[in-house]
Amino acid sequence: MKIKKLLLLSVAAFVSLQARVGFEYDGISVKIPNAATPAKTVVVKRNIPKECLKVPITNEMVWTGNYANPNVPQACKSTYVHTTGKLTPIRLDEDIETYGELEVLAFIKEMQQNEKMLLVDARNDEWYNYRTIPGAVNMPYPYFKDNDIFKEEFEEMLRILGVKILKEDDYDFAHAKTIAVFCNGPWCAQSSWMIHTLLEIGYPHESIKWYRGGMQDWLGAGMTSTRD
Repeated sequence: MKIKKLLLLSVAAFVSLQARVGFEYDGISVKIPNAATPAKTVVVKRNIPKECLKVPITNEMVWTGNYANPNVPQACKSTYVHTTGKLTPIRLDEDIETYGELEVLAFIKEMQQNEKMLLVDARNDEWYNYRTIPGAVNMPYPYFKDNDIFKEEFEEMLRILGVKILKEDDYDFAHAKTIAVFCNGPWCAQSSWMIHTLLEIGYPHESIKWYRGGMQDWLGAGMTSTRD
């Protein structure tokens, strides 16, 4: 009986994974918050130019020299700064799930029909306004990390997250939203600062997801951004 249950769980997990993989190429229609035109939507997917489909996946083409071989078309490669920040662990907390790109896509898809879910960009607004993941709302990390300085902003962020403020340092999380938080990349601590602050005030662990890879991994995988 136990073996049968394990097989059923394995099949369910495989089907779930296959469904998420489909999002990568088929795309998800996402509503853009705070857009000039409320009805504006964008399709979020992995954007792969046609010429890139012809590039063979070999050591010589992928890892030669500065990784991408000179013969790889420019549309198929990009460069980014890899010497900044400080690397973060793969898990911030044993009870908080760390997301990859497919999990973020699945989260975004479900979020379109569920107002209790929120994709959160924890970077400062100049970063968010320059480029972010479609569908993300901006909650600058200083409002959380330095909430004694940004008290009004911090309380407004909590209200958006569905947290009821009973009195100072006393909160009701009964209607707290499930959030997926990210920042610039695996070397960026801004999202972790926000998450740690939320945990300190009692935000439910199970209601927080962390996209460690952030913008660096998102763009590195060729995913849609607000500047595409």
